[in-house]
Amino acid sequence: MLDILERIDPRSDRIDLLIELVDCLRPRRRHLGHARASVRTLTQLLRGNPAQAWALRSYIVTLLEKRRHTSLYSDIGILSNDGFFTELKRRIAWRLLPPALDDLYLSDSLDQVLYAEADYYWIRSVPDEDWLALFDVVSEAPPPQDAAPDRARLVTTMGMLDAIRTLSCRVCALGLEPRLVHSYSEIEDFDSPFLMQNIEVNHYLDEYGRFLEGSIDRPDDPRHLLVMLDQCDEVVAKIRRSSLSVGTSVALTYVLVAISQSIERLRKLLFLVDVSEAAKEAPLLQDASAEVIDAEPSSSRALATIPPHSPPPRPVSPQRAAALALAQELVEAHNTKYQVRGLFRDNIHLLARNVTENASRTGEHYIAESRAQLRDMFKAAAGAGFIVGFMATFKILLSYLRAAPLVEAFLFSMNYSLGFMLVHMLHWTIATKQPAMTAQRIAAGLHSRDGRSIDFDSMAELVNKVFRTQIVSVLGNVVVAFPTALVIAIAYQQMTGHHLVTPEKARHLLHDIDPIHTPALFYAAIAGVWLFVAGLISGYYDNKALYTRMGQRVRQLRWLGSLFGVERRDRLSRYVENNLGGLMGNFFFGILLGTTGTVGYLLGLPLDIRHVTFSTANFATALVGLDYRMSWEMVANASAGVALIGAVNLLVSFSLALWVALRARKIQFKRSILLLRALGRRFLHAPLDFFIGPRDVDTIDIHVATRGNK
Repeated sequence: MLDILERIDPRSDRIDLLIELVDCLRPRRRHLGHARASVRTLTQLLRGNPAQAWALRSYIVTLLEKRRHTSLYSDIGILSNDGFFTELKRRIAWRLLPPALDDLYLSDSLDQVLYAEADYYWIRSVPDEDWLALFDVVSEAPPPQDAAPDRARLVTTMGMLDAIRTLSCRVCALGLEPRLVHSYSEIEDFDSPFLMQNIEVNHYLDEYGRFLEGSIDRPDDPRHLLVMLDQCDEVVAKIRRSSLSVGTSVALTYVLVAISQSIERLRKLLFLVDVSEAAKEAPLLQDASAEVIDAEPSSSRALATIPPHSPPPRPVSPQRAAALALAQELVEAHNTKYQVRGLFRDNIHLLARNVTENASRTGEHYIAESRAQLRDMFKAAAGAGFIVGFMATFKILLSYLRAAPLVEAFLFSMNYSLGFMLVHMLHWTIATKQPAMTAQRIAAGLHSRDGRSIDFDSMAELVNKVFRTQIVSVLGNVVVAFPTALVIAIAYQQMTGHHLVTPEKARHLLHDIDPIHTPALFYAAIAGVWLFVAGLISGYYDNKALYTRMGQRVRQLRWLGSLFGVERRDRLSRYVENNLGGLMGNFFFGILLGTTGTVGYLLGLPLDIRHVTFSTANFATALVGLDYRMSWEMVANASAGVALIGAVNLLVSFSLALWVALRARKIQFKRSILLLRALGRRFLHAPLDFFIGPRDVDTIDIHVATRGNK
C-alpha cells in the first residue's frame, strides 16, 4: 500500500494506480474483517503523510475532471427506457459478453476499479465512520504552497446537476407514455405533474447556474419541485392501486418501476446539491477542524509513523450520510447491473401481486362457510367426478390408437383440456385445482406490514374453512369418479362382449398408482406443480381480461351481434370477461397433463403425472378388467396409492401457491406456531365442527339477528 501511495502522480488521469489501491483494500475470499482493517490502515497512513494524502486527492480530482459524470448518477441502478424484454435480452447478452468500456465515462471507470461482483459486500461491511474518516483525511489534506485550488466539489456538483436534468426529462417522457395514460386517464384532465416537474427542474437548474456564476447569493429552494415529485409519486401509487381492479401488464409495471427509481434518485441528488443543507453542515466542519494533528510529511517504510491517537470523528451531517449512502447504492447497482434476478425482482413482484390477487378473488368461491355450502361444494365436486370418469375412459380408448408420440400427446391434451373446460362451464369443481386459488386467499388475509397486526384466530378460522372444504371436494370427486368409471367399464363389457382393459392393462393401471414400488408420488408432485401453474395462468388471464377490457372488445364485434344477436353477444362478452382465466387455466392445465409423459419419453426422463381423481377412475376400471379378482393386499395398496397421490397433489400445489402469494405481497410469515395453536384450540373446542362446519341453524340465527338489529 505504501508503494502505491508513493507512485501516485497527482497530474495523471490513468486509472491503473487506483485499481491497484482498491485491490489492496479488497478482502480475499470474503474475509470482510480484512476490508475494515485495510481501510483503517490506509486512513492512518494518509493521516501520517499529508503530502501523500494531497497527492491522492489531486490524483482523484484529475480522474474526476477528465471523465463524464452524468451517466453514473442517472443510469446506474435505474431501468432503461427500452422495456422489460429488451432489457432482459441485453442483460443476458452482457452476462455472457460484457460491453466495451469507454474511459471517457466515470461509470465505465467504476467498472474497471470495482470489477468483482461481490465488491459491494465488503464495501458495505466497512462501517460508515471508517469510510468518512478516510474521505476526511483525503479531502482535508493540506496543499503545498505552489498548489492551485482544485475543483473537486464543483466537478461533482456539475455532474449531479446534469444528471438531475437527464432524470427529469426521463420522468417526463415516461409519465406521458400512452400505456400509463390509458391506465390513469384522469391525468389528461389537469396539468400532468410529470410535465410540471420538468419545468420546475429547468427553472431550478437555471437559478443554480446563476449561483455558480456568482450572479446570485443562493439558488431558489427546491421545495416546490419536491412537491411536484410527490404528486408524481401519488399518480404512480394510484395506478398501482387501480391495477388490482383493472389489471396490469409487464410493460406498464416496467414503466412504473422506472419512474419510481428515477424520482427517488432525483430526490437524493437534489438533497446533495442543496446549498441550504450545505450551509447547515458548515458549522460542523468548522468545529471538527479545530483539532489538527502535526505530522512530518514523510514516506516511511513502516507503520511507526502512525499517530497513536486519532482525532475525534467529525459529526455526521444528514448530507454527508446521504452522500455515502448514495455511493454505496451506486456501487451495489453497478455490481449487479448484469444480473437477471434483480430485473425480475424489481418488476415481476407487482405483476405477480395482481395475478395472485385475481386468483385470490376466485379462491373465495372455493371456501365454504357452513354445512349448506359444504353440501353445495360436494355436489359440484361430484359433478366433476362424473365428468372425470368419462375422461379417464376416453384416455384409455385413445391409447389403443397407438398413434405417434406427438399425436398421442395432442389427443391426450385435448381430452384433458376440453373435459376440464366443460367442468368449469358447468360450474363444477376439480378438488385439486382449489389449493392454487385458496392459498392466495390465505396470503391476502396475512397481508400486513408486521406479524403483530394479524388476527390469528380469524386466520385459523379461514384455514379451517379451506381445510374442510378441500376434504369435502376431494371426497366428492373420488366418491363419484369411482362408480362412474365402474359403470362405464361394466357397460362397455355388456355392449362389446369384452372388457375395456385386458388383465395385463388392468395390472398396469394398478401398478401406476402403487406408492411403494413405483415413483407414483413423484409423478403426483409433478401434477401438483402443474396445478399450481394452472392457478397462475388463471390469474394471469383474469388480469389480462381486466387490463385489455376483453368484455368491451367482444361487445364491439358487430359481426358477432349480427350472427347471434345483440343480447347473446352481450352475455358472451360478460362471460368471457369473468371466466377467461378459468377457461384458459383449465385449457393449459390439460395440455400440461397430456404432454408431460410424452416429453419424458422423448427425452428419456422419468416424467409423468398422477392425479387423484383419474387414479380413482383407473382403479375402478382395473377392478372390472380383473373380474373383481383382487386380493385385499392389492385393494389396500391401490387405496393407499389414491389417498397418498391426492395428498401430494394438494400439498405441492398449495405450498407453491402460498409461497408465491407471500412473496408477491412481500410477507415473511414467521409466527406459524401461533396459527397452529389457534387451529388446535378450534379443534378441541368443537371437533365435529372442525371437519363438517358449523350447523346451518347457527348461520341462520346470525343472519336473523343481524337483520333484527337493522
